[in-house]
Amino acid sequence: MRRWSATRARRVLAAPLLIGWSIRRQTGSHRTLMRENWPDVVFAFHDDVEIGPVMLARISKHTGLTPDDL
Repeated sequence: MRRWSATRARRVLAAPLLIGWSIRRQTGSHRTLMRENWPDVVFAFHDDVEIGPVMLARISKHTGLTPDDL
């Protein structure tokens, strides 16, 4: 399995949308993602911010993402 590498928030947000998540609502840069049978997840990053490996691992625990999804 690949390890996480730093990635722009725009790309990280696109990945859950491809695996079945959708944006429930948005206020500024805070987006609430929803998926059936999963708790809602707040994605609070500006599009051009780079997200590091530790934060990507945390996001993956809540959304089911894998490094291959990016």
